[in-house]
Amino acid sequence: MTYTRELSCLRCAAVYPDPSLELVGRGCPACESGGVPSNVLPVYDLAGLGALPVADGEPGLFRYRSLLPLAADTPAVSLAEGSTPVVDLPAVAERLGVASVVVKDETRNPTWSYKDRLASVAVTKAVELGIDTVVVASTGNHGAAIAAYAARAGLRCVVLTVASVPSTMKTLMQAYGASVVALPEPRQRWTLMRQLVEKFGWLAMSGHADPPVGSNPYGVDGYKTIAYELVTQLAAPPDVVVVPTAYADGLVGIARGFADLVALGVLERSPRMVAAEPFGPLASAMASGSEVAGPVPYEPSVAFSTASPVGTYQGLSALRSTDGAAVAVPSDEVILAAQRELAASAGLYQEAASATAWPALAGQGSLGPAESVVVIGTSTGLKDVGATAATLPEVPVIEPTADALLAAIGS
Repeated sequence: MTYTRELSCLRCAAVYPDPSLELVGRGCPACESGGVPSNVLPVYDLAGLGALPVADGEPGLFRYRSLLPLAADTPAVSLAEGSTPVVDLPAVAERLGVASVVVKDETRNPTWSYKDRLASVAVTKAVELGIDTVVVASTGNHGAAIAAYAARAGLRCVVLTVASVPSTMKTLMQAYGASVVALPEPRQRWTLMRQLVEKFGWLAMSGHADPPVGSNPYGVDGYKTIAYELVTQLAAPPDVVVVPTAYADGLVGIARGFADLVALGVLERSPRMVAAEPFGPLASAMASGSEVAGPVPYEPSVAFSTASPVGTYQGLSALRSTDGAAVAVPSDEVILAAQRELAASAGLYQEAASATAWPALAGQGSLGPAESVVVIGTSTGLKDVGATAATLPEVPVIEPTADALLAAIGS
């Protein structure tokens, strides 16, 4: 078993035993009191492995169980997540002047987003720890995934959301059996969550620190499996990986997966990580050299899943350790145009937050002609059809004749 049953602060390297439930969603107390909140993440001992270990007979992403923060005998809470395909986009590669561009299509997961990777590991850890109730603050994808996996495990799930999220998101969370409530202000969710964790012993599935540090540290490592899958799916390791980002759980987890592969000798180097974000708190901090990302000016965004005025230390750490970059994409018009273009040209319909990756890729400005790019398609556009529909023409009602059809379609 490679998991050392320890958690370590990304910033100060303080080590804490597993479990340290008071740190889940809150991060390192020392760094919090010092004004630079930082997540604590699992520690592994990879010495002597020498390859990517894969366990036969395990469901979903648990085939990589030895590189996840779980006991060997904990039953996996799985809905056959993972093993999502990569889709080649040669026309995009030609337009950008690079060797290749592929999408890792995470919309194929059970609840149609990459949050299922976090949820499967975090909920399995809740079972291991004997927790009966999990609680999450979410605008949709995270809450839906946790609700689905909690249902699979027979746990109670409470979701704290905001009233402005699309009705589809609320429906998904409720359909999976979660108790869903909305609060007037987003930051009130974190205050309430910390109360619930402290009062009732519920396990936080997302962060409740303010400023944020990131999500449940066990769940963050569920995203490592994206890196593991990519090295088996691609002919050569990618040079750049673009991830739609808010608090950077996915960005960090994927970067940690690639770091594992370097430590195991599977790869010589990690790819550059690129964060696509609506308002640019990570981009601002990268430019200034700050340890704190944001707050930056913000407004309502069609990319509501990632539309945060603040970033996290864990996100900055992943970008800086890979010589990466962050790119702000604040324009709803640009995001929705990218969403429509990808759907109409490649048959991939992504949520608006996921579509921020495409203008970010075009705008990050450091691609070479021999480089290969992976874009993480984080969630399906079906989660918020209304945003797309508002940009499309009405479907005409026509007479049943060929001439009427040609007139309607402009041909």
